[in-house]
Amino acid sequence: MERQMTVLTDVALITCIVQRGRGDTVVQAAQEAGAHGATVYFAKGAGIRDRLGILGVAIEVEKEIVNVVCATDQVTRVFERMYLAGELDAPGMGFMYVTPLDKAATYVPEEVVQKYASRKGGRRG
Repeated sequence: MERQMTVLTDVALITCIVQRGRGDTVVQAAQEAGAHGATVYFAKGAGIRDRLGILGVAIEVEKEIVNVVCATDQVTRVFERMYLAGELDAPGMGFMYVTPLDKAATYVPEEVVQKYASRKGGRRG
């Protein structure tokens, strides 16, 4: 059996940093918006908490970081849904950003590769 690598070139990484306990809600929103999966891990935040504390906003240092890789044509929809699910429109609730990816690789079933290649001109490297 010949081993081949499927290279994805039209993808971006969405990173969403939220309060501990909100990660599952953010992942669910991303999947409902079309994302296929996510990676969640825990972290400890520092910095802006001190400045917002003056305003009487209590900000937890425990964070969850949600990473989602999705097709570039889905980024806006997935980003917006994650933002709302994480309640990032409230002070101190978190931060998110998008990183364009030059290329990514993972296992993709052959029938999906063929379907994608015929529609978008995808390539196999």
